[in-house]
Amino acid sequence: MTPRFILALTIALAGRLVGAEPETLTPLKDGRAPQTFEELWAGFDPRREPLDIETLKTWKEDGVTLRVVRYRIGIFKGQKTMMAAVYGFPESPSKLPGLVQIHGGGQYADYRAVLTNAKRGYATISIAWAGRIAAPGYTVNKDGVALFWAGKTSDPAYRLTTDWGALDAYHDPCRNAKNNFQTLAPAGWTLDAVESPRNNPWFLCTLGARRALTFLEAQPEVDPERLGVYGHSMGGKLTVLTTAADSRAKAAAPSCGGVSDRTHASPLYRATLNDDQSLKRITCPIVFLSPANDFHGRIDDLQTALQEVRSPEWRVTCSAHHSHQDTAEFQVVGLLWFDQHLRGDFTLPRTPAASLVLKTPDAVPAFTVTPDAARPAATVDIYYTQQGQLAGEKDDRENTKARFWHHARAIREGGTWRASLPLATIGKPLWVYATAHYAVEKPVTGAGYYYSIYTAKAFALSSRMLVATPDQLAAAGVKATAPASLLIEDFASDWEKEWFTYESTDHWARRTHKIYDDRWQAPPAAKLVLEVRSAQPNRLVVGIDGYAAAIALTGGAAWQQISLAPEDFRNAADLALPGWKGIRELRLAAKDRLTLRERGEERRREVGAEWLGPRPEFQNLRWAAGAP
Repeated sequence: MTPRFILALTIALAGRLVGAEPETLTPLKDGRAPQTFEELWAGFDPRREPLDIETLKTWKEDGVTLRVVRYRIGIFKGQKTMMAAVYGFPESPSKLPGLVQIHGGGQYADYRAVLTNAKRGYATISIAWAGRIAAPGYTVNKDGVALFWAGKTSDPAYRLTTDWGALDAYHDPCRNAKNNFQTLAPAGWTLDAVESPRNNPWFLCTLGARRALTFLEAQPEVDPERLGVYGHSMGGKLTVLTTAADSRAKAAAPSCGGVSDRTHASPLYRATLNDDQSLKRITCPIVFLSPANDFHGRIDDLQTALQEVRSPEWRVTCSAHHSHQDTAEFQVVGLLWFDQHLRGDFTLPRTPAASLVLKTPDAVPAFTVTPDAARPAATVDIYYTQQGQLAGEKDDRENTKARFWHHARAIREGGTWRASLPLATIGKPLWVYATAHYAVEKPVTGAGYYYSIYTAKAFALSSRMLVATPDQLAAAGVKATAPASLLIEDFASDWEKEWFTYESTDHWARRTHKIYDDRWQAPPAAKLVLEVRSAQPNRLVVGIDGYAAAIALTGGAAWQQISLAPEDFRNAADLALPGWKGIRELRLAAKDRLTLRERGEERRREVGAEWLGPRPEFQNLRWAAGAP
């Protein structure tokens, strides 16, 4: 251990019990918990207490000063709580805009977010509310968090990290078995002895994020009037909570969270920690990064959120088919949002205007999109589905993740794009939205949702999603004009708009949810048939949900036909796919990794190999009907 580390450790151990220091939060009066959002935060001043900053590691990389630090969150039940974080800024700084980055469940405070932001002229603090840290020479994983709890200072892997003291706002793992983000109940590790939102980790982590804003304010290189907050997944909800509670946040960019936590069984939770309670208190500019199939920040709830936020300045970016991940042109919108509202050197176009027309001469709904003319849109994509529930109905998680979005080919007429939306039925609702794609003057590099580095050469902004109910479709005289088909994909024209990848590189592997749509259901005893052409001998992997089949390709100029039955697909336990019923996702790739969780154990199996030569060509992916 270095002398600096030993000194910080001594300070930390001595400071956990602080005796006479006043509590950060006042005790409940007559045992009554806060009943509203305002009561929850009443009396808390995030600037009042000292920060007690500890520097655990310092280094420089690519002209950026980086530090692993801890700062004081507060005093709770007589013990000091400390938040660990990675902080950094570019060399020769001069009153930089500052960002608070909030990781999601299972993630880390990661130096890559700090480093890439610093290269773009931002000071950033990436907070480790769950205790996990990723930095060169200073890594705290799950096991490291447990070492910290146990106080095993002699272990070579021991590192100081976030210390919640007498409380528990950790996650994955939690220090206490009953600690979760859905309860307000009292326990040994909670602040209040009655059901209270102050017992909930969402509140505690938000308190820690507000203190991170105080940390930024205290740094000489930071302009305290230009602070932003962003985070992914659980960090997305925490971004919304923090931005609602703290007016020092001048811009926010939640991704995959902060819009869908609305249906808790506890009325007290709903009145204090529900997403709508925060959203209707947000007044600063906010952009929502919400993939269309995300299970945590759902696109239908997003439309409600847009009506709830008080800020007139908002945008959305919604990639079709994706769930809880995204590609560069969608992720980069958050960075550009901060460039606009914290640096003032970029302007995003306004939200594309959209209109849904149900009554048409051919009885096929039409959708029109008019992007902001201030910046010319390179292309516009229109997506629609009939696999969404009606407002107020239960939103099924698996349906949300697997729903298929049809790509409607749009015709440009001046500054407006128009597309017809042929439907398979009028007995289901219609959901439709558009995304406009824009070029950037020079590429933008950032750290993604899970901190992999991407470079974006374009960005994408989406319209609101419009919805028509079955009753509205019927009243307008809409007819079902899209028949079922055995041909799943012809691989012509813009076929990739209905397939997707999470890769930002030129990997050719693609996946689709088309087989989950009613139009492409497999008939009884069918086989899945595909024609492939590969310049060299290779192995093609065809995946369906948790199953895969690897096919030897002979290579050459001729098309090779593949015919697969359910039993040709095997899972991680080498068990066969039982049949085509209920299948959701189809994949084409050179390699596939299968995972199976069973009775608390996880099995993994890798299928396929590295691809050799040019990418393959495909045609006529279809169902071949078998004997009844």
